Amino acid sequence: MLSKKAEKILEILQGRFPKPKWTAATRDAFRTLIMTIISQNTNERNTTRAFENLSNKFRITPEILAKAEIKEIEKSLKTAGLYRNKSRTIKQISKIIREKHNGDLTHITSLPLEQARRELLKLPGVGPKTADVVLLFAAKKPTIPVDTHVNRVSKRLGLAPNSGNYEDIRRTLQKLFNPEDYLAVHILLIQHGRKYCKARTPLCLECPLNNLCPSRS
Repeated sequence: MLSKKAEKILEILQGRFPKPKWTAATRDAFRTLIMTIISQNTNERNTTRAFENLSNKFRITPEILAKAEIKEIEKSLKTAGLYRNKSRTIKQISKIIREKHNGDLTHITSLPLEQARRELLKLPGVGPKTADVVLLFAAKKPTIPVDTHVNRVSKRLGLAPNSGNYEDIRRTLQKLFNPEDYLAVHILLIQHGRKYCKARTPLCLECPLNNLCPSRS
């Protein structure tokens, strides 16, 4: 059941930031998977630049990237952190999807949520957050990916336990909010974390949620 506090937080954030929505750019599961791998330990600007570089060099399909020269992938991803590791992961994962899944993730993303998560987690370089991003954005599955912003903001707001791990936070948030709001919750908590609830210097005096936040200073 939606708690009054969670409901109020969502209402305030929806009034402060643009309404999140699914877009055509994220509906392709493989493209979403590749972009999410690139985004690991990399800020949004450099992730976007690296993905654009890769897209300009190659068509983003398992068939093409499985055959691509690793050095060419690395050149495209240089603006992203750990680009050599990510390049190897992208090439390896593309080969697996081409050979074991007929070059298509649809039969995985169409599975029930937990089964689909288990299948995605078998792929190299895919952790819980990456799997959940693919399932939420590309398949509209009822899950909330927990990145560093969602982790920090949900704990500071008292929406998740301070000692909670990834699964604790994900499941707690999913109990607090309605499934149709999971995309909004994920994106709005990230936006709030970037603008107000920053890691080192949170802007508590300017924060639109300060009256609801037990961590305000």
